[in-house]
Amino acid sequence: MTSTIVSPSATAAHDTFPINGTDYIEFYVGNAKQSAHYYRSAWGHQLVGYRGPETGVRDRASYLLAQDKLRLVLTSPIGPESDISAHVRAHGDGVHDMAFWVDDARAAHAAAMAHGAVSHQEPTVLRDDSGEVIIAAIKIYGDTIHSIVERQNYRGLFLPGFVAVDSPYQPAGTGLKYVDHCVGNVELGRMNTWVKFYEDVLGFVNILSFDDKTISTEYSALMSKVMSNGNGRIKFPINEPAAGKKKSQIDEYLEFYRGPGVQHIAIATDDIVKTVRELKSRGVEFLRVPTTYYETLLDRVGPIDEDVAPLAELGVLVDRDDEGYLLQIFTKPVQDRPTLFYEIIQRKGAKSFGAGNFKALFEAIEREQALRGNL
Repeated sequence: MTSTIVSPSATAAHDTFPINGTDYIEFYVGNAKQSAHYYRSAWGHQLVGYRGPETGVRDRASYLLAQDKLRLVLTSPIGPESDISAHVRAHGDGVHDMAFWVDDARAAHAAAMAHGAVSHQEPTVLRDDSGEVIIAAIKIYGDTIHSIVERQNYRGLFLPGFVAVDSPYQPAGTGLKYVDHCVGNVELGRMNTWVKFYEDVLGFVNILSFDDKTISTEYSALMSKVMSNGNGRIKFPINEPAAGKKKSQIDEYLEFYRGPGVQHIAIATDDIVKTVRELKSRGVEFLRVPTTYYETLLDRVGPIDEDVAPLAELGVLVDRDDEGYLLQIFTKPVQDRPTLFYEIIQRKGAKSFGAGNFKALFEAIEREQALRGNL
């Protein structure tokens, strides 16, 4: 398998149903109140909504955070008996739901089912004084789902059950814009199963493939395929481990997450230097590559608009494809289990995923694994 990329623009007709974009990402976490404070203070998200016992919802508490087009929902169980509790017990804090925004949730759910999906929730109408939202859901890898959300007849804040929050604590944003892509880790031998799922059930196409020769170091390797819907707004790389001398980052994730799930979320910015500098000042920790990476940077990627010095200071990586270049950087895991982390990405024309940075990135990850005793 070689590293190849094709344009998804010609594949819109293959989508099983139209997807307008990412509606929200919901995390199941052990303490949503405290997690919300972290994402507000460190990441600059605004607390805009809440759902919980005070609003008549007895089994959970959810905090709605927003920054530009990015919406995160942090949900904790109120008691130990629920599926939310089981999810947190097994996985720690992690992504449960990557929700799609659609125009017709009933038709989308029916189309997905006709193409082989397994339903997690039949189309359900949620109503309040602001109108109605129709929401359905299908299962994907592990305990993860895709909700399918229709909100064209809703004028409210987010979903029925949520109330607006007007908090005096509103830290400034950090320049984060929207979800660029979400990466899933699956077990050895299961990558192609889930590639076929996205092809058959949702009509996505494989726009990019990497084999274990492309993504490898002396010690570990993985394989990856990138799935995209027709308009390119939804992109899901899917990774599986490959044989190596030592435990790969995918093996480590699968061990500590107790199965497949979302490995990282890439969030777009228009000014990565400003965004990363602000995130670092608030305590967000990033992986670092050796300073030698920057000595030959312009020889590898050609001319760029940015000065190299601040990129080197912050540890921002650069890669180029046929359509331009991108800048990217990766956080350390954002919880004690070495599972979920984030990527900050700025695209200057490039539509790829930074293949030229894989070796440096993986070596940085391996250094962190070694510190944790997991390499």
